Amino acid sequence: MIGGMAASIVFDPLLPWAVITGLAVLCLGLALYALWRGLAGWPWRTGAALALLAALMNPAIQREERKPLSDIVIAVVDRTSSQSVGDRALQAETALAALEAEVAALPGTELRVTTVLDAPGDGGSPVMAALAEAIAAEPRDRIAGAVIISDGRVHDIELAPAMPAPLHLLMTGRESDWDRRLIVKNAPAFAIIDEPVTLTLRIEDAGDVPASAAGMADLSIAIDGGEPQWYSVPVGEDLELPVTLPHGGQNILQFDVAAAEGELTTRNNSSVTAINGVRDRLRVLLVSGEPHAGERVWRNLLKSDPSVDLVHFTILRPPEKQDGVPVDELSLIAFPTRELFVEKIEEFDLIIFDRYRLRGILPQAYLENVRDYVTRGGTVLVAAGPEFGTADSLWRSPLADILPVTTTSRVLEGGFRPALTDLGQRHPVTQGLDARAPEGGWGRWFRQIEISARGAGQVVMEGLERRPLLVLAREGEGRVAVLASDHAWLWGRGYEGGGPQLELLRRLAHWMLKEPELEEETLSAEPKEQSIVVSRRTLSETPPDAVEVTLPDGTVTALALPQVSPGHYRAEMPAPQQGLYRLKQGELSTVVAVGPPSPREFEETLASAEVLEPVVEAAGGGVLRIEDGLPDLRTVGEGRTAAGRGWIGITPRGAHVTQDIRISALLPEWVWLAIASALILLAWLREGRLGGKAV
Repeated sequence: MIGGMAASIVFDPLLPWAVITGLAVLCLGLALYALWRGLAGWPWRTGAALALLAALMNPAIQREERKPLSDIVIAVVDRTSSQSVGDRALQAETALAALEAEVAALPGTELRVTTVLDAPGDGGSPVMAALAEAIAAEPRDRIAGAVIISDGRVHDIELAPAMPAPLHLLMTGRESDWDRRLIVKNAPAFAIIDEPVTLTLRIEDAGDVPASAAGMADLSIAIDGGEPQWYSVPVGEDLELPVTLPHGGQNILQFDVAAAEGELTTRNNSSVTAINGVRDRLRVLLVSGEPHAGERVWRNLLKSDPSVDLVHFTILRPPEKQDGVPVDELSLIAFPTRELFVEKIEEFDLIIFDRYRLRGILPQAYLENVRDYVTRGGTVLVAAGPEFGTADSLWRSPLADILPVTTTSRVLEGGFRPALTDLGQRHPVTQGLDARAPEGGWGRWFRQIEISARGAGQVVMEGLERRPLLVLAREGEGRVAVLASDHAWLWGRGYEGGGPQLELLRRLAHWMLKEPELEEETLSAEPKEQSIVVSRRTLSETPPDAVEVTLPDGTVTALALPQVSPGHYRAEMPAPQQGLYRLKQGELSTVVAVGPPSPREFEETLASAEVLEPVVEAAGGGVLRIEDGLPDLRTVGEGRTAAGRGWIGITPRGAHVTQDIRISALLPEWVWLAIASALILLAWLREGRLGGKAV
């Protein structure tokens, strides 16, 4: 090719190639026969045959006018999270600027820059996918080379494309870097409350660790955002950590390793693990003071739940019966009062007194023990009937010290529909229960004991004459509830459509057992893929203040919570960063982790070419550290070494675009005919006039 032109010979045969090939074989045979016979003119006859064959092939000169195309160099710049540590971002920007200048200095060469961000979820650094997309977007015959500017921590190496030109890695980071990270090797998703579960932790150092930082590290442990406890632990060893979950539901365990001087980043020094606390069995003691219509409903409700261990005793002797039979001879089986109310009372999660009255079966000392059991953290539910207003009522026992009600001894009778109070609309035990009512509302009850709330008693349901029907209270470390009617069983039987007796009992039990989702004052956060749902429950009628949210990078923002139902405020906020978010509103606080406990980008933070090196070598490129100096860019021939000390190479491809094509016959037809005729004439003269046969 000279200038912008290129010429070549092409053929457009007048006959099929098979015919021309046959004629050529025939001519060759005749030429060999003439040579064998010794004919003097065989060379000229052969030449004439070749001229005729050439004319049949119709040769032509093809001239192309070509426009050269520029070569393309692809630069893939890693800007994922791991590139934000140390001065790697600055190194990457400096290397890119130098590469742009080098490419600009080469004639006919262009640079295409592709930026790589964190993959969705926890996909890490998708560098190979970005490189493959960049190559697919350009003609392969124009790609002269590719340069990756990264720390080498690539997480999709299996997607590495076939390279049409050299591939190089300009590696960020420094050889003197070192880092410390916390690894939670074993953390169960579920654990039984009050039973120890073992977590396995490990603190690892990597890189050029200074002597002053080796050996021991300070580790803090906090549960549900509470006050952290610090421990000094060895580095490089598995740590078996026994943990006992304090409550049911989600327990958030936060682990932090104190920052060491000079370590690369502290983003991998923390880990948050969420463990759901479950109860092995809910142990319930149900004491029925006398047989009545609702007793079987209580028993069936509790027995229908496979997670409940129920111990049920019914006192069969009616109060008006005077037959002289000793009390200790009335039971079908002996009532193990001392075993239940002294020796094993702490084993029960809930004690229910269903229409119980004082008959001398439980001595005052045992009831005092029940009272103390509540103040130490136990729970008691009193389902009251007409006996609650009599002289042998539980209200006149030592339990009166913890019961949140007083009674007038008046029994209210008449049909009524239980209703939620304003407080009950906001209290998590009863909130939303009215939405479960059948068409026409809950079924009616027909008897209620007149009581009044006292102390810290919370009236969440009311009945006849708007009198308290369900009262809740905290007493010491425990909790107490009083249901002032013995007609709740009508809901269980479905009378007039029934009502949510099972749901109410379940919530009561879980509230008494201090399940976090049923606490009156809570601040909770639930992570989603790219957001956090923040919820606030409160009994106050005043909207809560905005929640203060601290992002993983330390940025603080305020989140306002709109009301979604009485006492329930909720909002969803975007979570642009992976890591630990801290939330605080007044005296309440919590933490939530977005993304995995240990983000993939920070599992290994030291720069390394280990993963990329095989791909780079297969493409004929090289690996150079940016801290050793920025390399020069050279052009090398295809198949030649494309990297060396202080330089990297690209391969010019010589691609072009054909703008015009001209085709003209090599010789006119009459010229071929003239050549063939002249050769035939020479053969005739040589054989006839000039000598006949060759000797």
